[in-house]
Amino acid sequence: MFGILPFIGGWGIDKRGGCEYHNRKNTEVPLLPLGWGRRIENPVGIRGGTATVSAEVGAEVRKSAIGGKPREGPHSPWMHKPGDLLRLTLRPGWRKAFFACRKTTAAALRAAAFFNGGNMAAPRILLAGVSSGCGKTTVTCALLQALVNRGLRVGAFKCGPDYIDPMFHSRIIGAKSGNLDLHFFSENTLRFLLARNAADRDVSVIEGVMGYYDGMGLTSDRASSYQVAKATRSPAVLVVNAKGAALSLVPVIQGFQRFRENAGLRGVILNQCTEMSYPALREAIEAACGLRCYGFLPQVPQAQLGSRHLGLITAAEVADLQQKMQQLAQAAEKYLDIDGLLALSREAPPLEYTPVALPRMEKVRIAVARDNAFCFYYQDSLDALAEMGAELVPFSPLADAALPEHIHGLYLGGGYPELYAPELGRNAGMLAAIRRALEAGLPCIAECGGFMYLTQDIAGEKMVGFLPGSCFDTGRLTRFGYVTLRAEEDNLLCRAGEEIPAHEFHHWDCTAPGTGFTATKPTGRHWPCVVSTKALYAGYPHFHFYANPQFARNFYQACLSFRGDWMNGAM
Repeated sequence: MFGILPFIGGWGIDKRGGCEYHNRKNTEVPLLPLGWGRRIENPVGIRGGTATVSAEVGAEVRKSAIGGKPREGPHSPWMHKPGDLLRLTLRPGWRKAFFACRKTTAAALRAAAFFNGGNMAAPRILLAGVSSGCGKTTVTCALLQALVNRGLRVGAFKCGPDYIDPMFHSRIIGAKSGNLDLHFFSENTLRFLLARNAADRDVSVIEGVMGYYDGMGLTSDRASSYQVAKATRSPAVLVVNAKGAALSLVPVIQGFQRFRENAGLRGVILNQCTEMSYPALREAIEAACGLRCYGFLPQVPQAQLGSRHLGLITAAEVADLQQKMQQLAQAAEKYLDIDGLLALSREAPPLEYTPVALPRMEKVRIAVARDNAFCFYYQDSLDALAEMGAELVPFSPLADAALPEHIHGLYLGGGYPELYAPELGRNAGMLAAIRRALEAGLPCIAECGGFMYLTQDIAGEKMVGFLPGSCFDTGRLTRFGYVTLRAEEDNLLCRAGEEIPAHEFHHWDCTAPGTGFTATKPTGRHWPCVVSTKALYAGYPHFHFYANPQFARNFYQACLSFRGDWMNGAM
């Protein structure tokens, strides 16, 4: 009923028409449970039509590599014993795709997820909160670091559009952290992105956003952590700040349990709780609520992280980040029930989804600004360009003298250019190079901070000057929240009338924010925004390519056209 795939190399060609894996190691090799014998209708857009996947193996169910007893069913941990032989049978069209990606563990497992026909086991939990400031990020980072310290391959995700928390996740786990946002994505796309990024992970931790039920607007749970947990069927654990409270924690937790019929809450973690008070609070909560307490975190003052107007200071700016994370991990190992959380993660049912296909196109080179001034990107969004064939070339507007050579597109993400305006303004070579490139028609996406960089000045500091307008500090959040962008004219990314979900989050504004799009909030409030042309998207709203993959295709096609003009000497 269930097939298996090794996590590590050792693949060879099976003369019968498939492939085989022979475990020549002197230790057991963990395997990934998959559903075999299923007809798969070309879920990743590979030529060859359909495939039937089957397996023969002599392995038996054994103790999991991440602890716990083996269980029956699709989540059973498998081990490939020394000497065991696994044989996969793949039809033509899939063989080429599989062997092309089997060179790396992650790629092979992503292929395995697709071979599984959109039904993939992915151990996971969602850490939800009572509200912002309850300690979700602290508990998430503590748990992530503790899991990494145990030698596990850990996945990390963030509900909502936030950029900063995923940066901390990525620095801890050594891999990207993805955003799961039901304003940006359909439920299917969200599950697909979760499955793809969790495919080679032993366990994934999803950090919630704000309070568990907080969504779009003050009275809606749309796009909330609750809705993400529901759409992905991920077991949720509620993080509750216990500072200054005792028995009152019980009715708070009960309220979250009862607010929705199928709340999805499976446990509780108490933050800022003391070792002395935890046993009594645990007993009261478990007796009254029927929820398991998975431990607590005390205050760890030496591990506190600084903040600024848009949230936490970014991970790259925290000099002693690893030391802080290790201090949190030590507390997690001592006070959290990590084995219990791992067991809960394995109860998550398989993720069901239809893969989102992107076309493979001729190679282009796209320069991506990456430094402390420009650091707000959705990695899945960049990966979409790479999947289509782009070479993403990082550069620093702060430190580099000029743009990378032979580029066919430019991506200027958000960040904190206002904090680095003097340094950016002094880099005259880069300012001139970007202006020349844009004047020559180089396709460019410039979001928020990237848009500000292209204007005349930021608080009097000279910038690229390709766009009109000056940027100034409003002293508060300006046009904050989710919006839907509707194009008023044909442009780089879409035709007039086409839409994409987006969001804004900034304190600074511009005297000429653009009129190429109309941004509309769920309340109906709307305003003009974005400078748009056939070669430019520049404005405050951030968007994600997987929210409307056609935007990615259009940007890529513009880069291809620019490359063709450049090669033909038209530029």
